[in-house]
Amino acid sequence: MRKSLLLSAAVLLVAFGAAKAQDTTMSFFITSAGSGNGANLGGLEGADAICQKLAEAAGVTGPKTWRAYLSTSEVNAKDRIGAGPWYNAKGEKIADDVASLHSDANNITKQTALDEKGNVISGRGDEPNRHDILTGTMADGTKAADQTCGDWTLSGAEGSAMVGHHDRMGPDTLATAKSWNAAHPSRGGCSQDALTGTGGDGLLYCFAAD
Repeated sequence: MRKSLLLSAAVLLVAFGAAKAQDTTMSFFITSAGSGNGANLGGLEGADAICQKLAEAAGVTGPKTWRAYLSTSEVNAKDRIGAGPWYNAKGEKIADDVASLHSDANNITKQTALDEKGNVISGRGDEPNRHDILTGTMADGTKAADQTCGDWTLSGAEGSAMVGHHDRMGPDTLATAKSWNAAHPSRGGCSQDALTGTGGDGLLYCFAAD
């Protein structure tokens, strides 16, 4: 009897592990829209709520805790998005783990960094260009000092936010143009006009943290 119970438990654990390993449901997306209020997202809590709301509206199956890929003056973006792996709406793997996400091994491109509905986000050369994604983060996933628009509470002429290019494109004169998370700071403040003026729309990267 004891052997039978142990065998059954082992089978269940293997089955659970296999199911978890094969879970390629969406766990990464770019928001299809921003807050509409520049970089004022209501702090991290408000940004996470945007991710959660859009994911649920898109019909994501299974309970997931969604986190915006954002740093603040006290928090690093890489420390709040879970362990991975992450997949887009089409089941394409974006990265295996935090280390690969912040290396050349990630699979973030214009064709794979899709919104929650599986649509491509317009980028450089498109009209409108929306490739600036808010991060407040350096290339290694740590916070970009004084580039978080007041920890995501500002929407005026003051402050700035580090942004990444989801399409990995930009002017040849910009050494960081191909960075998905640390291409350049916003210019002219944190307002909606300032964000759209450099090729953005206040969009966010969202990751399932569990």
